[in-house]
Amino acid sequence: MISREVLALAAVGAPAVTAVALVVVPRRLVDVVAKAGALLSALAAGALAAVALAAPDSPLVERWLVVDAAAGLFIAVIGAVGLASVLASASYLSSIDDSLVRPEHRSRAYYGLLFAFWAILAGLPVVGNLAGAWLLVEATTAASALLVGFSGKPRALEAGWKYLILTSLGLGIALLGIVALAARSTAGGLDALSWRELSAVQPGHATLVAYLLLLAGLASKIGWAPVHNWLPDAHSEAPAPVSALLSAALLPTVLLIAWRSSQALAPVLGESATHGVLVAFGLGSLAVAVPFLWLPLPWKRLLAYSSLEHMGVIALGIGFGTPLALAGVAVHIAGHAVAKAAGFYAATPLLSLDPHAGTRASRGVLRTQPGLGSVLGGSLAALSGLPPSPLFVSEVMIVAGGFAAGRPWTAAASAALLALGFLGLAHALIETTAGSAAPGDVKRPAGLRVVLALGVVAGVLLLALTAAALFLPGSAIAHALARGAG
Repeated sequence: MISREVLALAAVGAPAVTAVALVVVPRRLVDVVAKAGALLSALAAGALAAVALAAPDSPLVERWLVVDAAAGLFIAVIGAVGLASVLASASYLSSIDDSLVRPEHRSRAYYGLLFAFWAILAGLPVVGNLAGAWLLVEATTAASALLVGFSGKPRALEAGWKYLILTSLGLGIALLGIVALAARSTAGGLDALSWRELSAVQPGHATLVAYLLLLAGLASKIGWAPVHNWLPDAHSEAPAPVSALLSAALLPTVLLIAWRSSQALAPVLGESATHGVLVAFGLGSLAVAVPFLWLPLPWKRLLAYSSLEHMGVIALGIGFGTPLALAGVAVHIAGHAVAKAAGFYAATPLLSLDPHAGTRASRGVLRTQPGLGSVLGGSLAALSGLPPSPLFVSEVMIVAGGFAAGRPWTAAASAALLALGFLGLAHALIETTAGSAAPGDVKRPAGLRVVLALGVVAGVLLLALTAAALFLPGSAIAHALARGAG
């Protein structure tokens, strides 16, 4: 049987090796190598996820490596979204005329950056040390900022710079918190910042301030309000497959670092303090997102504000901290990734059909393009929590977990905000699919066949997640998520 250490190395190494290979292979082989590398990387991620989730009661927790139930969940999400993004990228590359690099180097540069981003991202769930996690989060910024501005258009370059500057400033604040935690640890060296040793810090107000600095800094990368300002622009201007990776994989994976930090420091600061900060970020993000979900926004910008809402929902579930709420968190992370990625992939044919869809709300797509409209509608229906979406089940579990945790007012406020968010997205769903539309274009939008195939797979996965959600509460996985990696 292959060890978990080897599988973790393969899950990170496969996309990294592919990124290097794409630099040296002949130009005619770039697309083939990218697809083969994506398949191998996804298989390695799937194998690691299967092993981690099959034995949630016996996690591997070492100085620099952790393979537990949470790592298995996030590695599975990253592998699945990474594979789908590579498959959807050929359509994007064929639909653009300009980029940061010359046309003959466009595919090589794009895929190389995408796989570098994937490799760094895959390292985050399995890194066993807060300092190592910070370095990886910072590294994702460099790779993804270039991808955000890959089209070379002024708005894309502005969005890339905004993303780079704001998240780097936030991570600088997080670094102050990490340094303060290391200074207050009774252990020595970088080992003091491992997930299993982080609880050795001295209690006190200084430790609480360090924790607040850490989460406030990470919030800028997660996209929590009020430091989410880069998120709508970056998601709107990035290539659609990159937007999928940013929203479905990067945001929740950085949130995992905040989750692990909260679990590690709870014995020192108390759960009421560590969980309370997460609940505050969650409620704030929901409250800020809801008004925007009621506006007629361009498709990708609407999905970006939906990401703000869903990162808030996940923060609430972690903050409530009960096994029921954390089971809801697991379902929500997976369901959000599937639905959001499918929605972003559909942006490529949507923009091919209507170039103005990047600046105005789309209407009546189902009337003119039934296949594309079905994918857009399915994505919005799932993200809004319309049954039988797994996000409906997960949100019920999270709110119920809030009541079980003794936070009835917070849980009630969360339910009210979720209801308002549902109404906003439901209205967008109706307008996008069945609203008044201009006469249809008979041409076949670029990349529609791939998007339809991915949409069918997404639909099957969402229904499977809904079924799985009914059995997850009370399972070993839910209890393992509650224990953490400490």
